[in-house]
Amino acid sequence: MSHNDYILNLLNIKDENIKLYDNFVSEGFRKGKTCKIINAFLSYIPSSCSKCGSVFESNKDFEKKGFDKGSFIVMPSICKMDAYLFLKKQRIKCLHCNCSSVCKTNLVNYACFISNNTKQSIAVDLIKKRSEKDIAIDNNVSPNTVQRVIDSYYEEKKLYKHCLPEVLSFDEFKSVKSAKGAMSFHICDGTNGKTIDIVEDRRLNNLLSYFSYYTNEARNNVKFVVIDMYSPYITLINKMFPNAKIIIDKFHLTQLISRSLNKTRVMIMKNDKKNYNKLKRYWKLILKSRDKLDYSSWKKFTCFDHLMTEVDVVDYLVNTNEELKNTYQVYQDLLYAFQNNDYKILETSLNNNYGNISEYMKTSIKTLKSFKSYIENTFLNNYHNGYIEGNNNFIKVLKRIAFGFRSFRRFKARIMICKGLIIPKIKEA
Repeated sequence: MSHNDYILNLLNIKDENIKLYDNFVSEGFRKGKTCKIINAFLSYIPSSCSKCGSVFESNKDFEKKGFDKGSFIVMPSICKMDAYLFLKKQRIKCLHCNCSSVCKTNLVNYACFISNNTKQSIAVDLIKKRSEKDIAIDNNVSPNTVQRVIDSYYEEKKLYKHCLPEVLSFDEFKSVKSAKGAMSFHICDGTNGKTIDIVEDRRLNNLLSYFSYYTNEARNNVKFVVIDMYSPYITLINKMFPNAKIIIDKFHLTQLISRSLNKTRVMIMKNDKKNYNKLKRYWKLILKSRDKLDYSSWKKFTCFDHLMTEVDVVDYLVNTNEELKNTYQVYQDLLYAFQNNDYKILETSLNNNYGNISEYMKTSIKTLKSFKSYIENTFLNNYHNGYIEGNNNFIKVLKRIAFGFRSFRRFKARIMICKGLIIPKIKEA
């Protein structure tokens, strides 16, 4: 191989008909920046005329008419400098129809000045958590070009309508303005967290229509579905997944009762000027499990005059108000049941008469009673929504980095690309 062949290989130019000039590298100034310019030409003898289709059997069928004026083709950057391939193409005149044409290359699409290598580089960058504008700057193209690259290889994901995993996780996230609903629906494999699909609208009628496209065998294969306490999901599961057991995610159960206790604390704190600062400062200790409070280390706590333990601080705060004390006791009983998967304690706690408790906690107990049979499934199985919550957090980060998305289709495409569910394929001319 010659030195020119090694250089072409280094630049990932695989068209053997492209040759470099003797002095092929120069520095130029384009778009307000210094750049590297690689000078090359394209020449070969075509087998037929692209206009009339006549086959060139000998030199008497065509005539070489020199080269065109050349064009600057955007290439991947070299040493953090923008790079262009200044390519001149051979002109061929057909002696049958007297029409001229230029040689073609797979390096760049017809009538395009951005190389396929650059488009592939853009596709690789799209996998990362970066904004489209930053990707455009690094590849010396416009943000619209980045969007066109997404559209060029993304097609609506073809689902395997005959296949669903045994464990599904359902959740939702804030969608974009162009979406039909405010919240979009996210489906994950409950065992490994792999995203299955994203549905534009989470409303019940839309979800019923969506899952109706799956075969009965696929839906009957689902054994467990993990959800939060969104009641339309229960209706959906009962209609579409007859063999599935509903599991309420334990994090949402704990969150329900902790919010009730915290709202109770805030309500009492606003009416207690004497202990206002103490109730405001040590809210985390009140929400902490009683078993995890420190009762042996004595130290100075802000707002208190003498040495105390964490247990002493909590006991003082909850005893400032009878309603807070009773609500705290309910919270600790329910929290213990959730942490130890003890359904009997949960049942006892829900049926126990605790006397004067806050309205917030009464509402939570009523909610837990309505989901009691599903909570039992939660205690008997180890499935959770941790994977899908992590995926939703990734989606929110991606959305924030991109400063938001206008099109749901492009938003979904970017999520699928980052999750590796669709593979970049640049379409060649």
